[in-house]
Amino acid sequence: MPYVITRSCCNDASCVPVCPVNCIHPTPDEPDYRTAEMLYIDPDVCIECGACMDVCPVSAIAPDYELPESMERYQQINARYYLDPENADYPQTANAPRKREWSGDWEGPLRVAVVGSGPSACYVAEELLETRGLEVNVDMFERLPVPFGLVRYGVAPDHQDTKVVAEQFGSLFRRSGFRLFLNVEIGADISFEQLQDRYHAVVYAVGAMRDRRLGIEGEDLPGSHPATDFVAWYNGHPDAADHEFDLSGERAVIIGNGNVALDVARVLTADIATLERSDIADHALEALRSSKIREVVVLGRRGPAEAAFTTPELLGLLATRGVHVRVEGAEGALREPADDIARLKAEVLDEAAATEPEDGDRTVTLRFLSSPAEMLGDSHVTGLRVGRNELVEEGGRTAAHPTGELEDLECGLVLRSVGYFGEPVPGLPFDADRGVVPNSEGKVVDPAGEWAGRAYVVGWIKRGPSGVIGTNKLCAQETVAALLHDVREGTIPAGLAVEEDLESLVPDRLDAAAWKRIDRHERAAGRPDGRPRVKTVRAEDLVQIGRGDA
Repeated sequence: MPYVITRSCCNDASCVPVCPVNCIHPTPDEPDYRTAEMLYIDPDVCIECGACMDVCPVSAIAPDYELPESMERYQQINARYYLDPENADYPQTANAPRKREWSGDWEGPLRVAVVGSGPSACYVAEELLETRGLEVNVDMFERLPVPFGLVRYGVAPDHQDTKVVAEQFGSLFRRSGFRLFLNVEIGADISFEQLQDRYHAVVYAVGAMRDRRLGIEGEDLPGSHPATDFVAWYNGHPDAADHEFDLSGERAVIIGNGNVALDVARVLTADIATLERSDIADHALEALRSSKIREVVVLGRRGPAEAAFTTPELLGLLATRGVHVRVEGAEGALREPADDIARLKAEVLDEAAATEPEDGDRTVTLRFLSSPAEMLGDSHVTGLRVGRNELVEEGGRTAAHPTGELEDLECGLVLRSVGYFGEPVPGLPFDADRGVVPNSEGKVVDPAGEWAGRAYVVGWIKRGPSGVIGTNKLCAQETVAALLHDVREGTIPAGLAVEEDLESLVPDRLDAAAWKRIDRHERAAGRPDGRPRVKTVRAEDLVQIGRGDA
């Protein structure tokens, strides 16, 4: 029986080089890899060796006979990918594992600092440390007392399978040549100049955590929040520990329909018993336990074919126990979707629209062709004025135009999920329109396109908020290639870095051993209730546990 890739696919393509018959696509070398929702196994070529399942960092691969009922659709989805003529007849040749080889002259270890500890940062460190023929020392800096960025604080608590990738990243901390500097903020504990002076190169993997604004009246009323704040709150981020959200109304509205919006809708309507078995923050669990919300409306300004969420996330929402998904506005689609990903998404939405709710179901309404016009209320949000759109063709692309029709939706909570946006990095140029650091294949440049120093970027601060966890692997490979090219060409001289070590400058630093203590503490706290962990949400408490003082 062939193997099948399922919902939690992270797209890091670890499975590709181990497949002896090249039956997993798109590969990082193929044009549609950057836009693919997931990877797919060709059932007619798979020889059922199981090598892909053994290396998958998120346990997304299984033989078809072991698929649970909720994942059976993925057998069809994998096969369907290869029915598209553009994806047929891949050569059945083996993919040799690719290791980066160093060729060039270099005296002593190459010292690289990585700022950030999320997926893009970890992939950069892996790429550098696995460069054969070159000694590399990597120091990773994280302002929080714990690592892993959005894996810990962005992935929804009911998606524990996706969070398993942290185990792979955690093995990095045991590697020779690697050091972890937790609880160290660049610009506060260490200056930009001190960092640049002590390393041959600095790679910034700081993400894009600011929310985009809507620019509508009432946006700043109490009851209106960025979805990023809500996600941080239910995931136990220290910066969001004291946030409060009004869950006393029966309806909430989410503006935007990407994967984050669907995550938030699912958490707001999830069965409490499901959340009780997750690593959701205790304060969020208690608030959701007493929540009165019965309906979540998810607004998308265009049609189903243009929806920002992926098919796996949509299927995950549809599989949520006790939730009925209602579809509105899909009948206004302009035309048949042009590509198979959009067609599949539209088909799944059609199936959802044909289902009937069961007694007691909470509701998630996916409402298309709708844009926010104004938030209503005086001292608190009481509703949202929504404008109806129509789709038109403009220069070969589909655009949403307002029809002038307006409707008021009563609600007490509005969450804005219209995208993440990067913030300026001290000492580096910044593109304020795109929210990224200007760069050429990861090498930081000034606005004129010239070399701006020994600084590099990776992840969302490099390319904008796009892709999934594994997308950062290819992004990291590109950045590391640019860095090593500069080393090889002599742009980065060997004697440039100051030898003085940083440890004396950061007495409050936590290291990998401290993280291990925190990890053990949280796992032990969750064990009696069958939870993966109980997160400690206060930074000062995390520091205390990390130092062994708790």
